[in-house]
Amino acid sequence: MAIITGFHAIEEKIRSLPKDSKPDFKLYFSKPGPRVKKILEEAKKAAVTCEQTDDKTLDSLVSSLDPSLRDHRGLVMELLGKTAASSNLVDFDAWLKQFNASGKEAATVVILDKITDPHNVGAIIRSCDQFGAALVVVPEHNSATNIASNEVIGRASAGASAWVPVTVVKNLVRTAEQLKEAGFWIYGADAGGQSCTQMTFAKKSALVMGSEGSGIDALLHKTCDSIVSIPTCGKIDSLNVSVAAGVLLYELYRKSL
Repeated sequence: MAIITGFHAIEEKIRSLPKDSKPDFKLYFSKPGPRVKKILEEAKKAAVTCEQTDDKTLDSLVSSLDPSLRDHRGLVMELLGKTAASSNLVDFDAWLKQFNASGKEAATVVILDKITDPHNVGAIIRSCDQFGAALVVVPEHNSATNIASNEVIGRASAGASAWVPVTVVKNLVRTAEQLKEAGFWIYGADAGGQSCTQMTFAKKSALVMGSEGSGIDALLHKTCDSIVSIPTCGKIDSLNVSVAAGVLLYELYRKSL
């Protein structure tokens, strides 16, 4: 079982349902205001079970969540069975095989190295949705990939995590090499790289974002074809990783138009 709060996250979960599916989750609500009523209408159209209860019950449902997620505002979604796992999770090898077979000439993949804060991951996924990234890659270890983190990611991404494919891999270096074999150019984000404003990005691009503390792992850094940076004029060392990812994704998107 998993619990989701936040109007955006719940709305996008409902909208992401395939047509004629049988949703394995349930909505609980207390005193519905205009926004909740609108969500309930969409839920009923999608055949989602809705049950009215009281705030005490909703408080109990969210009691095990991260404190930042407990403000349910009168609406809670409970995921059951297979639906409790992230529906946007994909197998990397299967995704790459399908991509190669599609004949697509352009795509952006984002690789997250040692980014353990789920709020940052959620914000990056939101930017990926807005700027058309095809896939987000995270490592099995040293990343925000557990169930508790997924709930924070869903809220921080404002529901975008229901749409953007995410894959969890054992070895980021091997994954980067597979992307290179498929024609992707690997760009590592680092303050010492070439300015993103001066670069011409490949149609098939993979952007590697490292942790704010240690940056990109040395072996993964060596795998990169180019190192890209963001020109800034501030007094502090660097941008937050989710902000930096958003800036670079926008630059990739802008130059593809």
